[in-house]
Amino acid sequence: MSTQTVFCVIGSLDVGGAERHLVQVLPRLDRKRWSPVVYCLTERGSLADELEANGVPVLTSALDPPPKGGSRVRRAWWVAATTLKLAATMRSLDPAIAHFFLPAAYILGAPAAFLARIPVRIMSRRSLNEYHTGHRFLRLVERNLHPAMSAILGNSRSVVQELHQKEGIPKDRLGLIYNGIDQKSFVSTEARIAIRERLSISDDAIVFVVVANLIPYKGHSDLFAAFGIAKQRLPRNWRLLVVGRDDGIGADLSALTKILQIEENVVFLGGRDDVPELLRSADVGILSSHQEGFSNAILEGMAEGLPMIVTNVGGNSEAVVDQETGLVVAPRNPEQFAVAIERLAGDDQLRLAMGVKAKTRVQKEFALEGCVRRYEQLYEALLKGRKPADLAEVGFR
Repeated sequence: MSTQTVFCVIGSLDVGGAERHLVQVLPRLDRKRWSPVVYCLTERGSLADELEANGVPVLTSALDPPPKGGSRVRRAWWVAATTLKLAATMRSLDPAIAHFFLPAAYILGAPAAFLARIPVRIMSRRSLNEYHTGHRFLRLVERNLHPAMSAILGNSRSVVQELHQKEGIPKDRLGLIYNGIDQKSFVSTEARIAIRERLSISDDAIVFVVVANLIPYKGHSDLFAAFGIAKQRLPRNWRLLVVGRDDGIGADLSALTKILQIEENVVFLGGRDDVPELLRSADVGILSSHQEGFSNAILEGMAEGLPMIVTNVGGNSEAVVDQETGLVVAPRNPEQFAVAIERLAGDDQLRLAMGVKAKTRVQKEFALEGCVRRYEQLYEALLKGRKPADLAEVGFR
């Protein structure tokens, strides 16, 4: 069989869940069969070099996006120019498959793929459609694009169910491919105690960790409120490691820790490239989101053997089995979150048992090898005119 080009479109390769997913998956596609290329609509992003180092070319529009609050005319010009440039790039590479990740890539990439006459077109939805709220035009554009897709994928059952039930996509064109974790990324010779020493954390401290960029919907304020409630019943030297890029609310969150009198216990670490080591230093992983698709951060915590406390949104409860591999709590409910924090902080044996089960679950259900295999099966099937429903490991049932 000849090698087929898979042309992936995304906003940028800055650090985020979808971006990390591409960095993990694309280099592992069988190069005798697939030749992946990534096209960034705005800028390369910090992960682009890593992807290219693993043999995946990264292209960019080179058209600077208009500033926020710019005129509608300028925004419209940028959209049109970017779409036409993208279509021209597609025609020059003549890919067999165009794959769109995240809304902007879909809205600009799908029309470009039509213009370039790419035969197989795939949209990957990575979250629930709450971003449609207040954006009627965006919702209408996506719904008009859906019928022209060869396949529409979700990364959790919750996302796929919503696509079927609320957006009317037939089941035969829907597919479910969970994120996968590379277990080799979580092998290190550095001891937990040494990592804690670097962080100036004592070996007997109870350490919680949340890996999420500082964005309102990630629920950091709810989480801090929960610790404010639980602090009197936690050991005095507990720590919460807050790992993630500040997208504009860092100062407010820092001020909130002072109001709640937990500033001595909360450590803001910013964006990091040593996340596996930070997870290894912790006792409990946390994700307090108001919305999710399917979180890599949860899988990464589980891969390190951490019991996870997560909110019951999106695919969180599909990853974490409540009462077995962690605790699932209601979103926007600091009181319930506080109870879960106190429970795991006060029971060493429960943390250990849940952590062991969490690591086993990731190894069995969310291995990266299985994720890559499903993409390859889907690509092959679509090129042969088949649908996601024809594939036992991908089809939505």
